[in-house]
Amino acid sequence: MVKAGIIGATGYTGAELVRILNRHPQVELVALTSRSYAGEDMAAVYPSLTGYTSLACEDLTPAAVLEMVEAVFIALPHGHAVPVAARALEKGVKVIDLGADLRFREAGTYEEWYKIAHADHDLAAHAVYGLPEIYRQAIRTAAVLANPGCYPTSVILGLAPLLKGGYINPATIIIDAKSGVSGAGREAKVTSLFVECNENINPYSVAGHRHTPEIEQELSLLVGAEVKVTFTPHLLPVSRGILSTMYATLSRPVDEEELRQVYREFYAGEPFIHLLPSGRWPHTRWVYGSNNCHINLMVDKRTGRVIVASAIDNLTKGASGQAVQNLNLMYGFPETLGLTAPGLCP
Repeated sequence: MVKAGIIGATGYTGAELVRILNRHPQVELVALTSRSYAGEDMAAVYPSLTGYTSLACEDLTPAAVLEMVEAVFIALPHGHAVPVAARALEKGVKVIDLGADLRFREAGTYEEWYKIAHADHDLAAHAVYGLPEIYRQAIRTAAVLANPGCYPTSVILGLAPLLKGGYINPATIIIDAKSGVSGAGREAKVTSLFVECNENINPYSVAGHRHTPEIEQELSLLVGAEVKVTFTPHLLPVSRGILSTMYATLSRPVDEEELRQVYREFYAGEPFIHLLPSGRWPHTRWVYGSNNCHINLMVDKRTGRVIVASAIDNLTKGASGQAVQNLNLMYGFPETLGLTAPGLCP
């Protein structure tokens, strides 16, 4: 059994971790930290967990948590994870950071987009980016892991086979992505109020969303050259889910069935990636509460473009489910352990 703790347990990703790890046969949760809910049972903060956890939230220092655990999930706002990860590394505690602090190979990129200084450039350069379908072997030996963002997960998984195979012109990539309101976190914001987002859809952070450089970093690594994309996120009036639709110009005429075979081969044996039958486009509710990613594509012969759509649950495959998938790899457990539940539908 791996003793694990969650620092920042009462946000949505922390609660999702508790939900998933409750059914994990090889993990024992021993510490949940929260300043806002210190002294309260986790099941009181999230009554859906009633009967599934008896742990209380504690205002523990990171140092105290690291004395109790073998693995730590950091679910803190950006700017707070680096000191915890560095201390954990010294103590031999494995780290999975669900924030943005360690996702960039070049810490200067983080500083440019997040507008704060990075405390440890060397740690950022050596953290493993935790997208299992691309970096599985590196994840197995990782001590410090950067869990990908939700939008980047959906986009990278959707485009990776085309980019690796050289089927599209990277300079033509346009990404139209939509997320449920839980992607904004649990903190009260005017834009997350029911009357603001219900019966509404709107773009936000146009040409400036902080996931843009993360997407560009990983797509560039797939191609072996710098890639810049047009990325526009939108807020959907739903609780959970991301749907990303990507457009790109084909580098040469190609038959749609050939591309479908490229995806089948690229994701052969992947337990959570599902290429849907031709004509069945991904729905967010089909992956709701699951660690699955549904993908489909179409070649538009009239324009010479390919259209790819991918759907994930932003809190599961886009955050906490992927974090548990990474933990499984880091400890040599079956990759699907604790994660095999299908989506909730209806």
